[in-house]
Amino acid sequence: MAEKSYTYETAGVSIAAGNALVKAIGPLVKATARPGADAEIGGFGGFFDPKAAGYTDPLLVAANDGVGTKVKLAIDHDRHDRIGEDLVAMCVNDLIVQGAEPLFFLDYFATGKLENGVAERVVAGIAEGCKIAGCALIGGETAEMPGMYAAGDYDLAGFCVGAVERGEQLTGEKVAEGDVLLGLPSSGVHSNGYSLVRRLAADKGWKLDRPALFDADRLLIDHLIEPTRIYVKSLLPLIRGGKIHALAHITGGGLLENVPRVLPKGLHARIDADAWEQPRLMAFLQAQGNIEPEEMARTFNCGIGMVLAVAADDAAGLIADLQAAGETVHVIGAIEAGERGCTVQGSAEAWSARASWEAVHLA
Repeated sequence: MAEKSYTYETAGVSIAAGNALVKAIGPLVKATARPGADAEIGGFGGFFDPKAAGYTDPLLVAANDGVGTKVKLAIDHDRHDRIGEDLVAMCVNDLIVQGAEPLFFLDYFATGKLENGVAERVVAGIAEGCKIAGCALIGGETAEMPGMYAAGDYDLAGFCVGAVERGEQLTGEKVAEGDVLLGLPSSGVHSNGYSLVRRLAADKGWKLDRPALFDADRLLIDHLIEPTRIYVKSLLPLIRGGKIHALAHITGGGLLENVPRVLPKGLHARIDADAWEQPRLMAFLQAQGNIEPEEMARTFNCGIGMVLAVAADDAAGLIADLQAAGETVHVIGAIEAGERGCTVQGSAEAWSARASWEAVHLA
């Protein structure tokens, strides 16, 4: 009896499926081309030319991130088409707060068995996110690893590099007592807090494929899976204008822990929760989990996805510029002297509180 001949396919890895995926996503990748990158794939690495992108003496800024357990929500409910936008958003928003323009992006897609229909939908979302952010998708890795993941599961990681001309980077050193804090709205939960969201969904028996209790016109799953907003195009011109002192991307840790990351020692951010209306989705999550306002402030973005620190004299002009770019802007607080950190405070009417409240984080 002849000895069995093994192949990579026998072990569960399909080279043909991988090649088919590369061919299928080629046009998606090419559509993200920008000055400095042709966005072709297939080589061992991707090239980028900062000079062709218009930079003279650039500092490079790098960021990487994932989407957390929001990926599991996308898998369980067949919502693969826009999870890639989240992946891009989590990286490029971290670059823009340094004052850097996102230049190029690379992704890592890992799964137990490659299902090209799913992978193509995910990569299409990544390409769309890159187009929104203005960066080129110049490479990536698709890893098929039998036995590493449950059937149908996958995970994502993203890597992005940006540039800022030397001397124009945002470091927070310009933030001063009396600066005004402006908040730009989030599109939903964004990409943090989903372990709690999923725990609530399981414990409370949510029917995610039915209309939300707070919105009869939209399924609850569609509210929960809404991609993270990408703030690059509305913020980049203002950054280059030199009037933004600091930016804070509101991710894990919420307002409480992210705003202090851009403050110098001796300065404290005070945020008024009454300054904007609590989004219905956030109110729903809070009610379902009986979550205290203080916990909301350190877990979710609570409706604010990006915070700007600006001089009081510049605030009105910057608000007008942001509104002209299509943004809604809330004046949410100010910078004061004190121990480096953040206080979020609200009245008894804010965030379903039983009395006036405040949450404090010292960095």
